[in-house]
Amino acid sequence: MRTGDTETVGKDMVGKALSLLTVLGPHPDGATLSDLARWSGYPVTTTHRLLGSLVRDDFVSFNPETKLYSLGLRLFQLGAAVSSAHGFQGVALPVLRTLSRATGEASLMSVLDGEHQLYIHHIEARHHVGVRGETGKLGPLHCTSMGKVLVAFADWETRDHLVTTLPLERFTSRTITDRSAFAAEIARVRSQGFAVSNEEHEEGIVTVGVPVLDAMGIAVAALSVPSPAYRTTVEQALQFLGPLREAAAELAVLLPRR
Repeated sequence: MRTGDTETVGKDMVGKALSLLTVLGPHPDGATLSDLARWSGYPVTTTHRLLGSLVRDDFVSFNPETKLYSLGLRLFQLGAAVSSAHGFQGVALPVLRTLSRATGEASLMSVLDGEHQLYIHHIEARHHVGVRGETGKLGPLHCTSMGKVLVAFADWETRDHLVTTLPLERFTSRTITDRSAFAAEIARVRSQGFAVSNEEHEEGIVTVGVPVLDAMGIAVAALSVPSPAYRTTVEQALQFLGPLREAAAELAVLLPRR
């Protein structure tokens, strides 16, 4: 085999390994070899070989009793390093705690990740019934308040691409699935500087979100305050804009420049 062919095969296997990690990520309790092969679309033999390499280097752990594979400590280590480098560890959490104390509700933080948002942090509400975020999970952009501001305040090229090509999956009867309506919503969000999701992603949940902007006016992150619709109307949710904007302004100063 020629050197170029060897490099191509090596890159292909690295890509498959990374894809396998992505498939395994949403299953914190673990997954079987056959499940991972089915979800990834790879042959069982290829999946087994890839998992063997990932287990060897601690990117994946394997329980010989349950026969389940799960993400390993090496990924946790790398994730912590990324979190620290971006200022999400130590810097963001105190700000989010202050935000939750001011509103009495949960506080969420996310960043743009391709055609999704990646949930970075959440602080739970002080109420017995509140909204809980899922740190490390991917979420939609078109029907959440944080997603909308991440699109509206992305750089022009990214914003145009997302507005014209982003899949508009329906989650509830209120989800925007019409392309022109979505474009109008993003324009409105950009004009007013905040976004609202009124039961568009989840029934019974109202959220208001704002961007954390860099010096060029590009969103480096988004913040939101979600609350149950039975407790908070859209009009009442808008009262959270003051604390949200204060938190976003503080993070804009504290987060390291990318």
